[in-house]
Amino acid sequence: MKVLLDLQYLNVATTGIKTYMLELAQGVRDYPHPEIEWIFTHQPEEQAKDQTYKGPQSKIQKLNYHLDYFRWKEFQLPDLVKKHQPDVLVCPDFVSPAASLSCRRLTVIHDAFFWQMPQNYPKWWRKYFLSLIRKGLKEDTEIVTTTEYSKNSLLQHLGSTNPISVVYQAPKHLNGSFSPDFLAQNHLEKRDYFLHIGTFDKRKNLPLLVRAYADYMAKSPSGKKLVLAGGPGQSKVMNDLPIVEEMIREMGMEDRILLPGYLSDEEVKALYEGAFAYVFPSENEGFGIPILEAMASGLPVIHSDQPALMEVAGGAGLSFSAGVQSDLTEKMVLLEREKDRVASLVHAGHARSQDFSTKKFITAFQELILRSPLAS
Repeated sequence: MKVLLDLQYLNVATTGIKTYMLELAQGVRDYPHPEIEWIFTHQPEEQAKDQTYKGPQSKIQKLNYHLDYFRWKEFQLPDLVKKHQPDVLVCPDFVSPAASLSCRRLTVIHDAFFWQMPQNYPKWWRKYFLSLIRKGLKEDTEIVTTTEYSKNSLLQHLGSTNPISVVYQAPKHLNGSFSPDFLAQNHLEKRDYFLHIGTFDKRKNLPLLVRAYADYMAKSPSGKKLVLAGGPGQSKVMNDLPIVEEMIREMGMEDRILLPGYLSDEEVKALYEGAFAYVFPSENEGFGIPILEAMASGLPVIHSDQPALMEVAGGAGLSFSAGVQSDLTEKMVLLEREKDRVASLVHAGHARSQDFSTKKFITAFQELILRSPLAS
């Protein structure tokens, strides 16, 4: 059986979707299946390094990217389907071609954010992107998503016309060795800071974390720092970074709350290795990869009780009521005071992280492919 994997979106993908695509491609290489021949549209590492459409862009550059993406999905990818004649086309970035194709499709829709949180997206862009998604859900198409929560959310907005399967993804492999120099350069000491890694999208609720941390500082004598690593939200509408920066200035906490921006794998690994605890206050997630990365690194995790995070953490994290600042502060103080609780969470988290691996991810994906009518 031939399977064509669309990796074009790696030239702009960040965080969760980028990890999904790279781990899927790596799983194909590391755990080949005798009945499946995988064909990549692009070499994943090279495509991920493409800088053409990354960084600050003018309106013309953004328009050029959207035109490039449209040409790829609606013309170039269908041409590759004709060339390679795959049995299955896998599109891991929400969108499959609107054109009729001769193969079965597996389209990965990671979450239902576009439907659930319309206020976080420019109106014209959201309308355009949703039209691309819907036009690609045709013929023999099955939707793949990341959690039962995402599946139920998608059923509410898309109905049951296309079958939806859940495949748990794998956390990112952090390449390189741990470098303590990075901590020293940022005036950080081991086990002396709370950590969050990710974009400053509004749904991440990072202003809430900043306020909770300020209250924690007033109640705790330890003075642990807070590190918020990652770049701005995906658009001006979605971006909370300027708000967080202003809050830090107004509170006079420039030396207590660090914003190191985007980091290399080695730097991220150093932060995970050195942190006291990981905090994930997001109000909506489709999966929550950092939970597993933190647990695998031996960190206790505080997370909101958002359904996907509860599902992924599997009871191995310390949850707080989403959006409730006082509850988050209470949980931060609790970890500070209860060493036994920390040890228990670290032990449970390590065990939970073992439930997610690249091998399990690709095996589940391959089983889904082989369950298709075209496999018989």
